[in-house]
Order: sequence, then structure tokens, then C-alpha cells
Amino acid sequence: MGDVPEIQQEKARLRALVTSARALLSAQERSEAGGQIRDALLSLPEVQMAGTVAAYYSIGSEPDTRGLVFALWKRGTYVLLPLLRPDGDLDWASYEGPESLVAGPRGLKEPGEAPRGAGAVASADVVLVPALAVDGQGNRLGRGGGSFDRALARVGPLIPVIALLYDSELVERVPAEAHDTPVRAVVRPGYGVTTCAGGIPGPAARLCMLSSRISRVLI
Repeated sequence: MGDVPEIQQEKARLRALVTSARALLSAQERSEAGGQIRDALLSLPEVQMAGTVAAYYSIGSEPDTRGLVFALWKRGTYVLLPLLRPDGDLDWASYEGPESLVAGPRGLKEPGEAPRGAGAVASADVVLVPALAVDGQGNRLGRGGGSFDRALARVGPLIPVIALLYDSELVERVPAEAHDTPVRAVVRPGYGVTTCAGGIPGPAARLCMLSSRISRVLI
């Protein structure tokens, strides 16, 4: 994996560039991207057949997932949302509608239901995760806390793990360390579902294409 401090510097540089690009997006652009991502995911057979989906409630400049989470719950899917623990790990609890959410740490919205334990994510049939960038091998760049990497280490090898991105955030290369857990697919508003190397099978999945308007700038 090379020199770890150098990899961490590369991650920090990429993280800063993507974060800066996201900051330029309007609330309407984030909402529209979230709607397109929602529609692409709801039409994916793996999601349609899932009894339980582990998801997350977007904050800040992330693609809006509020409509997605509500739509999954409304059609009868059991939705798990993360609870950030003091040690940085993730617990999980059920989403029971918008009114069931309470204020969490770091500006997060979390379910007010009883925690089900860190291992609850292993019961999900599909896992949706935030990301700043992903490459064709599924290497994922998060915000640097490692919370989702710990959670994904508990997910079985056949479970679709899908990152939600803006169109330009599927890039040529994301620096990866030994503890980083790859995703198996990404969803982008303008491209729908794109599988990464070793990603999910299925009729709705497409081969991973390393297309990005900003990848040459970011890498």
C-alpha cells in the first residue's frame, strides 16, 4: 500500500478538493441529485427485493437521502440508520418516519428508537454508504473518521454495498489503506447504478466506466 503518511496526504488532498466542489452546489442541485439517485436505487432489483436496507441520513453538501429513506420506509422496507458512538463506531436503529429522528452529534439526524448494536448492519440485504469519491476498484474516500469502514467490515461478501455520489466523483484512483473497505457499486444522478470490480451482479448493474469530469484534477 506504500507509505501510509503519503497515502493519508493524498486522501486529504482529494478530500479537500471534492469538499470544495460540493460546497459550490446549491440546495436545489443537492435535492435534484438526491431525487435522481432515489429513483435509480428504487428501480434496482436488489433494493426492490431487500427486506432490510442499512442507509444514512444526509447532512451538509451530501446528495440528499431524506426522500430515499422515506420512500424505502413507506413501501415497507425495514430501514436501519446509524448512530455515531463516542468511540467513532456505528450502532444502528430503525427509522420510523421523519418524526422519529432526533439530533445527534456533529449535526447528524439519528433515529430515536432503541439501538440494535453495531452488528445489526450485518442483517441488511443492501447497505448504502456516503462517500466523497470512489474509483473503479470500489475504493471509497470517506470523511476520515473510519466509522463506515468499521461498519462495512461486518457486512458479508455477497451483500451489495453501494455508495451515493455526484456525477463527477467516480474517479480514476482513490488512495487506499489496508483497513479501507471497498464498495461494490455507486449510484450517481446522471448515470444511475455503476458496478465496480467484483461488484454486485444483477440485470440492472452496468460495467464500471471510469468517467469523471474532474478526475484528472483530483488525482
